[in-house]
Amino acid sequence: MGQLNNDAAALSVQRKPFIVGVMGSHKEEPSVMEDARRLGEAIARRGHVLLTGGGPGLMRAASEGAYRAGGLVIGILPNDRRRILNGYPNEFVHIPIYTGMSDARNVINAKTPHMLVALNGSVGTLSEIALALRVGTPVIGLHCPKFSLPEDQDFTPVASIEEAIREMDRILERCNDHAAGCAKNIPLL
Repeated sequence: MGQLNNDAAALSVQRKPFIVGVMGSHKEEPSVMEDARRLGEAIARRGHVLLTGGGPGLMRAASEGAYRAGGLVIGILPNDRRRILNGYPNEFVHIPIYTGMSDARNVINAKTPHMLVALNGSVGTLSEIALALRVGTPVIGLHCPKFSLPEDQDFTPVASIEEAIREMDRILERCNDHAAGCAKNIPLL
């Protein structure tokens, strides 16, 4: 320990990467696990950084997809370092952020990424969707809980993982084209 290995791979960033948040259930939802893994893989293959809640279930599946594709995975954890929480962080998280904030970490999950994909989930995922939309972060919903929104929100429901990935690409292309960021419009707080 304490010595550098000259043969170790160096972190190289060619451009400022986009951060894509994937939010969803901590439960293993068999019908959605493969979609989460494929989404994480697609995010990494495009050179984006994956941000999740860092735990088990869909968060772990997305993290695994990104990790195995060579991507960088950030986990925003509900616990702190001294309070161990089973499954947090999952083994595919490169950068664990120990918040000690429990569900209040949803604010970080929602406001940090350039865009967010909501997969399944429950009230925690709904809170992340609401917080993201409130600050103008675009959200894609795949298998997410049913709810209604005013039409001026940047929420795109999709029916398949392929459609979610296409929409992600479209939204992030919009981010490249606008110096102000990804948001179509930012609502007043």
